[in-house]
Amino acid sequence: MEWAEAISEAIKYMESHITEDITMYEVADHVNISPFYFQKGFSMLCGYSIAEYMRNRRMALAGEELTTSDITVIDLAMKYCYDSPDSFTKAFTRFHGYTPLTVRKNKAMIKTFAPLKLTISMKGGYIMDYRIVRKESFAVLGVSKEFGYENAKQEIPLFWQEHYSSGKGEYVCGMFGVNIDPQMGNEKFEYLIADIYNPAVDIQDGFIVKTIPAFTWAVFPCKGALQDSMKDVNTKIFSEWLPALQDYEFAAGYCIEMYDAPNKYPNGTSDENYYTEIWIPVRKK
Repeated sequence: MEWAEAISEAIKYMESHITEDITMYEVADHVNISPFYFQKGFSMLCGYSIAEYMRNRRMALAGEELTTSDITVIDLAMKYCYDSPDSFTKAFTRFHGYTPLTVRKNKAMIKTFAPLKLTISMKGGYIMDYRIVRKESFAVLGVSKEFGYENAKQEIPLFWQEHYSSGKGEYVCGMFGVNIDPQMGNEKFEYLIADIYNPAVDIQDGFIVKTIPAFTWAVFPCKGALQDSMKDVNTKIFSEWLPALQDYEFAAGYCIEMYDAPNKYPNGTSDENYYTEIWIPVRKK
């Protein structure tokens, strides 16, 4: 199944199981794509994680049903996969701005959230730099932490902040951000802030050495302010490069971001010429 077709099929699958307590792993399995890459690609293309999309759709449908039927809040909570009326009420209030009782009694305004209809424009002729590089295994030294897929986008930047504020940045500068999920299907993945390992340097407490296996990598250069440039290239990988890819496919549950030294640029990571790379392991189809 091609990537664009898989995303569209995933949306259809979620819509048809919207009142069932399905997981991201079931959705990824349905379209036969590794959860490791599927969750990232879905978020890049659609703007929401799978869990966020399901939550928003359920709340929109629950709000509509509350205003057009006599269904009880308890039954709505059960129908849309909430453990209790209290947890449902809190989620409903966050989404709509009013409690279910207020909506029903006072005819308060509710919000809508329409089903996604993904359209990927395959115009051809776009310019996207990348290179295919064979790299032998190499060792990195860094700090490691596990993250769940759902909250990683918010929690990983905090992990970097903690790394530098604790003084660990003097020992490991952070040349790499490494995502590892060897089985490409776990609920959590390992993330490392790392540098190339120097065997001559003693390993301090709290740091580990990790060997990155030999792979053929698709390497994508990013130029510009860190957050904007990497987001732009990541989006293009999943919206343009991957749908047009014919010779290669994802090879393993690794993804590496390589960061140039910020002190080489007048404005650090915000500099218009700041350089980073995204590495994705690939193999011939």
